[in-house]
Amino acid sequence: MSTPLPVIRFIETSKHFGEVVALDRLSLEVGEGEIVGLLGPNGAGKTTALRALLGLLKPTSGRAEIFGLDAWKQPIEAHRQLAYIPGEFHVWPQLTGGQILELLGVVSGGYDPGYRDELVERFNFDPSKKGRSYSKGNRQKIAVIAALMTRAPLLVMDEPSSGLDPLMEATFQDCLRQAKAGGQTVLLSSHILSEVEAVCDRVAVLRQGALVEHGTLEELRHLHAHTVEATYEGDPPELTGIPGVEDVYVRDGVIRLQITGSTDRLLKALAQAHVPSIQMREPSLEELFHAYYDESDDVAAGVGG
Repeated sequence: MSTPLPVIRFIETSKHFGEVVALDRLSLEVGEGEIVGLLGPNGAGKTTALRALLGLLKPTSGRAEIFGLDAWKQPIEAHRQLAYIPGEFHVWPQLTGGQILELLGVVSGGYDPGYRDELVERFNFDPSKKGRSYSKGNRQKIAVIAALMTRAPLLVMDEPSSGLDPLMEATFQDCLRQAKAGGQTVLLSSHILSEVEAVCDRVAVLRQGALVEHGTLEELRHLHAHTVEATYEGDPPELTGIPGVEDVYVRDGVIRLQITGSTDRLLKALAQAHVPSIQMREPSLEELFHAYYDESDDVAAGVGG
């Protein structure tokens, strides 16, 4: 049986602007029904990657594909399969919100009117006002509704919830889960790490245009330290030589440490002491993200070996 074609495929995709390498041999695949988060600080290459995927930039080398179509050479065919949400959406000032949605729906090749009406209600959006009167948050609602109402097989999103308040962010996340349940695929670039953590199946981390790490959240957490906090009575446990243990703090009946890999020897050592309480937690995506960039910057600067 043949392997299903990836919905998105970056194949050694690079983009140079003179001496600046904005995207460096990006190779990444996204399968049908997946939500994949693209992470990285400003200048990491996220928007360049999305623009290459949308056929707005010609790669210097390599290519980007949508359902097997070359995004640069076959943009019309590729665009029939997707809807796009930009992070900064500009509206026609003289048109009402409803007219803008209608125009975008027709240009996209069709949409679900019933679902549009449902989305207008869910996002508490007033379509009767003129575009010039909308706040940034309401302009962003237009972009979100316009993309979702098409029910396109692929949703490409660049900071899609920018400007939305927390309640609307929660509504947006529910819509993404609904899209996934319906078999749609989502590529999401976001600075809101809690959003990525809440909805994404996998994350891909870009740094200076290069893909430096990707996988499920569980796989990424496995690569990084867990935080352990415990209390003890009497003599502290002996933790010297336990593989993976670092940043140990022992004072006044409290132990704090980080551990990577297996916790078996650590738990045995703690069990030999009088430890009334122990807590262990996985790092959040935000902690993983900042820890990775801190470590990378240290290595680049020649700090810590």
